[in-house]
Amino acid sequence: MSTLAPTSDPPARAAPEDAETPLVSVVIPCLNEAENIVSCVNAALEAIVRMGVPGEVVVADNDSEDDSARLAEQAGARVVVERRRGYGSAYMAGFAASRGRYIVMADADLTYDFSEIPRFVAELEAGAELVMGDRMDNIQPGAMPWLHRYVGNPILTGLLNLFFRTGINDAHCGMRALRADVLPRLDLRTTGMEFASEMVIRASKENLRIAEFPIVYHPRGGESKLSSFRDGWRHLRFLLVHSPTHLFVIPGTVLAGLGTVIVVFVGAGLDFFGRAWGLHALIGGALLMIVGTQVLALGLCAHAYGTYFMGEQDPWFDRMRARFRLEHGLLLGGAFSLVGIAMGTVIAATWISHGFGSLADEHLAVIAASLLIVGIQIFFSSFLLSILGLRRR
Repeated sequence: MSTLAPTSDPPARAAPEDAETPLVSVVIPCLNEAENIVSCVNAALEAIVRMGVPGEVVVADNDSEDDSARLAEQAGARVVVERRRGYGSAYMAGFAASRGRYIVMADADLTYDFSEIPRFVAELEAGAELVMGDRMDNIQPGAMPWLHRYVGNPILTGLLNLFFRTGINDAHCGMRALRADVLPRLDLRTTGMEFASEMVIRASKENLRIAEFPIVYHPRGGESKLSSFRDGWRHLRFLLVHSPTHLFVIPGTVLAGLGTVIVVFVGAGLDFFGRAWGLHALIGGALLMIVGTQVLALGLCAHAYGTYFMGEQDPWFDRMRARFRLEHGLLLGGAFSLVGIAMGTVIAATWISHGFGSLADEHLAVIAASLLIVGIQIFFSSFLLSILGLRRR
């Protein structure tokens, strides 16, 4: 649970909290940042004063073991304590405690310049709903490890743009701003570092107006809390899980299509790549076809779950579910199964007619078994999609 820590009266330079509703809430997540937090709070309050608007600084202390919370409070921040560890947990507690129309986010490690706050607010005032900082062309020496700058961040940002078409240059910048009234639409849930990716992905899916401009990235003060490979994997995992098209549908379609081509060519005795292929190639093609069909079915079920249970909007899936019904899947699965059964019957009849001797129809048997398995997969996956669709409103 998040609990509000007792707060002292803010210094004179901060707008009185009961005089006017804040226009700007600066939310700073904090975990053991005693050597940096006072400087961050002071810089944020100074930026608000220079803007001449009512504002507040909310420090979301993530159960620090040092004096971070007390120091932040003494510096004039309102402190909310979130005992569940995690970057996302801290931010969600800070958002819940914020009262401003606009929320500006920045880390408590001195890597970001709080004097940039007016620029973020100006973009929101101009109509943007999410404003991102772009660090990549203004990274000071020693501020970002080589692996993060040239490998991790470009790859993860590139994948995010490929999957969700956000057009963002620096998807993991920790200084950003958003309108408070869009938070219910974002429905943010993740508790770790992948929170940064979730916000951008959800903003893209909700078609929020996203703005971005360059900012300077400074060397951090104190010890970094980031774990390169663990946090990088969490971001990548989050991207894949929230893009069933790229995780399931595309690979499944490729595997099933390739397997079908191999089965057709080998089963028909046709040559390709300049040679004839035998039973082992046929078994490989059948395996690809079966696995691909299963992966594709999982992707469709993942799309259905996202649509019916998580409020996702996917135009492609919406068109498919409007065009196809349970009966279409049952008919398709039944057709595959019947063809497989018919082939199996032919094999059995031939075997019987030869006096129950040795079976020599290996190719036909592999094809028959594959078609029967694929038909069963389609048949029951169609029922599962229909069950998930019961939640449809």
